[in-house]
Amino acid sequence: MMKQLIVNGDDFGLHPSVNEGIIASHVGGCLTSTTIMAGGNAFDHAVSLAKQYPGLGIGVHLALVGTSPVARGNIPTLLTRNGTLYSNYLEFTAHYLQGKIAKDHIYYELWCQMQKVVGQGIAISHIDSHQHLHVLPGMAEIISRIAREFHIEKIRIPAEGIGFAGPVQVSLGRVAARAVLTACSRLAKRYYRRQGFIAPEHFYGMLAGGAMSRTLLQYIIARLPEGVSEIMVHPGLSTKELAGSFTWGYHWQEEMEALRSQEVLDLIQASEVQLINYREFIPE
Repeated sequence: MMKQLIVNGDDFGLHPSVNEGIIASHVGGCLTSTTIMAGGNAFDHAVSLAKQYPGLGIGVHLALVGTSPVARGNIPTLLTRNGTLYSNYLEFTAHYLQGKIAKDHIYYELWCQMQKVVGQGIAISHIDSHQHLHVLPGMAEIISRIAREFHIEKIRIPAEGIGFAGPVQVSLGRVAARAVLTACSRLAKRYYRRQGFIAPEHFYGMLAGGAMSRTLLQYIIARLPEGVSEIMVHPGLSTKELAGSFTWGYHWQEEMEALRSQEVLDLIQASEVQLINYREFIPE
């Protein structure tokens, strides 16, 4: 077996600086794929860029938190008192697990997001989600139904190995969150597989979410297993600009520079790793 690698930039459409960072990482680096946010403030900008770079695979970054709702219908259980989606996965998950969020509201909002992307003429390569909500218990049934309606068969399973660390310093809370996400992902994977969906065999980028440095990228690539792997990244043109809008502590610009690093590109070639996007992902 050969080693194939998908490098996916999340949050396309969130902000113009994120959009530009993703394109720069694709044109001059190893980024092959991205996922677009239909409710992002810079969605139209992302669409215009996507149409200029047909070699970039475009999936949908389904979002139930942190962006504006796309549905114009009645989805009250998804919204705060201010009429916005919940700000993060902790708020959403607390309400979801208590049964306070109606599944038909989730279905309708996510269907509208998919329709908005399709309506722009984008051929959707795969599905993932903002803050990985598509692997929550019970969510796979909703996502599977939507994906079938839009003829999508590829999906991210963010099950980073619990033993994977690498040269990155993280808090115990981050390690615990990764363990929970990996457990949920493995359970969701069983359902998605039974429904005929396919996903890369290996996933990286959760422990170092927002902090994918050149050193860590080289560490992963040098140890890449055979088969298909995905590395999740979050490049952006300017960390200073993005930090004014988002308090996540991400190193957007550093990630973009890592993806464009000549040392990384040389290592990919020397390691005989084939860069692909989700469109080109064909399981053996």
